[in-house]
Amino acid sequence: MSQFDELLAAVPTGLWIDGSPGAAVRGGTFAVHDPATGTVLTEVADATAEDALRALDAASRAQREWAATAPRERAEILRAAWQLVTDRAEDFALLMTLEMGKTLAESRGEVAYGAEFLRWFSEEAPRIQGRYTTAPSGNGRILVTKAPVGPCLAITPWNFPLAMGTRKIGPALAAGCTMLVKPASETPLTMLLLARVFADAGLPAGVLSVLPTSDAAAVSGSLLADPRLRKVTFTGSTGVGKTLLEQSAGQVLRTSMELGGNAPFVVFDDADVDAAVEGAMAAKMRNGGEACTAANRLIVANAVREEFTAKLTDRIAALTVGPGYRDGSDIGPLINEKQRTSVTDLVDDAVAAGARIRTGGGPVDGPGWFYRPTVLDNVPTDARIVAEEIFGPVAAITGFDTEDEAVAAANGTEFGLAAYIYTRSLDRSLRVADALETGMVGVNRGVISDPAAPFGGVKQSGLGSEGGTEGIEEYLETKYVALEL
Repeated sequence: MSQFDELLAAVPTGLWIDGSPGAAVRGGTFAVHDPATGTVLTEVADATAEDALRALDAASRAQREWAATAPRERAEILRAAWQLVTDRAEDFALLMTLEMGKTLAESRGEVAYGAEFLRWFSEEAPRIQGRYTTAPSGNGRILVTKAPVGPCLAITPWNFPLAMGTRKIGPALAAGCTMLVKPASETPLTMLLLARVFADAGLPAGVLSVLPTSDAAAVSGSLLADPRLRKVTFTGSTGVGKTLLEQSAGQVLRTSMELGGNAPFVVFDDADVDAAVEGAMAAKMRNGGEACTAANRLIVANAVREEFTAKLTDRIAALTVGPGYRDGSDIGPLINEKQRTSVTDLVDDAVAAGARIRTGGGPVDGPGWFYRPTVLDNVPTDARIVAEEIFGPVAAITGFDTEDEAVAAANGTEFGLAAYIYTRSLDRSLRVADALETGMVGVNRGVISDPAAPFGGVKQSGLGSEGGTEGIEEYLETKYVALEL
């Protein structure tokens, strides 16, 4: 038995409901593929609307007792889960590489990042606080308390199969909420393994369910229509997010939405160009470009644009494309053929509009869904690649002359998740950061995500924050008690 087969044999492939894996009501399964080869890794149970309601039954039964569990006890379970994920880091990393395609180095980084949400929110659980104060009129007291919102639904994407789950599960469990997770159909295995880890950490049955499905609309629709569900949290496209918001209105559900991005990466003429190139490699090529925070538009001062472009092209041209589990691979495959076609269409459109290919510029022949790491220069501002999220290893470069032009270009999108700026000027850093219409800004750094910091966007990039001290508030209701003494 190969290392891959041995790992896959240890991963639950049933629906995780009420503390254990099991078959779907109708007995259906669907295939999980290796994007590096296109071959089937394994089959997992295919949840239906009936299965979703079974899971909600379990979550509803467990909710009252879990909410009443001492914060320290909830914290210890989260801490134990963090330790178990850390102990099994290589298993999680290889599993993510197999089902999502990223390199093992990227997967190991995600394990460390994703596990940290469990540790961070284990520390936040005992710190949930209200307040007690004298009413301004002096004739009574104001008591404010916090309570868990109740059963939650988390819908997670395929690009970060572990971290997008732990970033939602961690605060929900810390707050005293039960949770149902619908992972992306492309990458359900990592979340199923995490469910097993939580059971090993002592999480009571029913508190966490995992519902892989090939029919996301049926599963989520049945849950969103049920009055027992009290919150939905989603990471994914803006289009799907809008649909979920509409469906959530019927039950007036609490929502948090981390949606699409179109991050500008602005390099000013006073920037350290070498540092900006390093930052661009991280902001653009991390996760093969399949990240909502990925630098989508590289907006570079014309005074340094050729120097920056030439140096970035040299770095990107030197990247090795191959299966993520192969030694020496820098860039793995895209998640599926549909995504590779989308990237190809965006690049072809930009070139037809006048962009110049400096390196790369097409799919890789052979099995798997690989795309050559690409640099495009002289990209017209009306090209689709400027307006649409690329989600692939393509750096699209445009120029500017003045700070006002750069800010206008950066803000010229309906999205507002992340932005990056490179400059040696502290004044400019603060001035431009204030002017950017995004929820997050990286100044002279290409990676900004941190479990201790709030993560979220503005405009059509979403609602609410994940991570930081703000993250747990998304799972808490506020209650006011008026005391007459």
